[in-house]
Order: sequence, then structure tokens, then C-alpha cells
Amino acid sequence: MRNSIWKDSTVPYGADETIYVVVDGLGQQGMFRRERQVERTEFEAVVADLMSGQFNDPICVAAFNTLEHWSKDISIDVALEIQCRCDMDGSDIPQYLASFMELYIGSADEHRAALTAP
Repeated sequence: MRNSIWKDSTVPYGADETIYVVVDGLGQQGMFRRERQVERTEFEAVVADLMSGQFNDPICVAAFNTLEHWSKDISIDVALEIQCRCDMDGSDIPQYLASFMELYIGSADEHRAALTAP
């Protein structure tokens, strides 16, 4: 019998479910201090986890649906949702998300300038 390196299946057999994967960089630590589950099954969970600091240095977010045979980089969608929530709350982008946000939608100054432009 062949041994598998996977502990469990992320997508159960026959499940038509979209899985979201956050790729987290090494950040300042240089290594992960603990094992971390990176996949989520809901867009809302991805946004909430990013905003609450569950990831140190997010690089990108991808969505996969193995039953429908598609995948997509949704980093821009996630960054826009985070920006929208921060704007609605009147709060700044958390520092640990600054490079992720700048990479996908530009700096906060660029964003504010675009909102106030005629």
C-alpha cells in the first residue's frame, strides 16, 4: 500500500466547494513558528482572518474548485474588500497588511486621491 504525505483531504470526494488559500510569506520571523492551516472554505473567513492578523505577511489569495476544474488569483478582490471595510469603519489599513494592499491596489495615499478626484 502506498503511503500518502497528506494528512487529510482538503476537498472531500464529490464536494462542490470552493477552497481559498492564503499564501503567507515568512515575514520578519524568517520561519513559521507554528504549523498553520492556510485553506478556508469561505471568502468571509479569508477576509476576517487577514484583518484580524492571522497571517504575518500575506502574499496572495487563490480560490480553487476541483470539481469545476478552475482556479483564480483573487488577491485584488480580497484587497478591495479589506479596503472597503476599513473605509466603512473609518480605520486605517492594519500595518501587517500594508504591503499586501499596496501590491494589489496601491498605497493608501493613491486610494484616497482616487476617491477625491473629480
